[in-house]
Amino acid sequence: MKLQTITAALATVALVSTVGTASAASTAMSKPSAMHSMTKPELSLTRSQQKLAWKDIQGSGTAQTPPSGFTPRVGEAIPEQLAAKTVPTKLGNDVTALKSYDYALLKNKLLIVSPSDKKIVDVINRQV
Repeated sequence: MKLQTITAALATVALVSTVGTASAASTAMSKPSAMHSMTKPELSLTRSQQKLAWKDIQGSGTAQTPPSGFTPRVGEAIPEQLAAKTVPTKLGNDVTALKSYDYALLKNKLLIVSPSDKKIVDVINRQV
């Protein structure tokens, strides 16, 4: 009788620890990792890629007027008043780093924007 009680107790302990481990693994897997929650990193386009981006987008887009007080900075979201548009297919093919991004064209700045969170990943000044 004592042996059955000990065996039952050990089985219960084993079952409880297995459920706890599985639960912890399930919780760990359901939460996004730090890498998943991070936005895309800042772009590092060459000067010639920046010039090409300006040329292609300026020819197909109209400059927008940002709200007063807005200063575009990498890592900040664009204001709701600005419309982000998909990077033109030709430009995305010519500069593959831009393929998955949107853009917002201002008078003297070209903002490259992450479509998922509307955060600026690059600011290209017109004087490139």
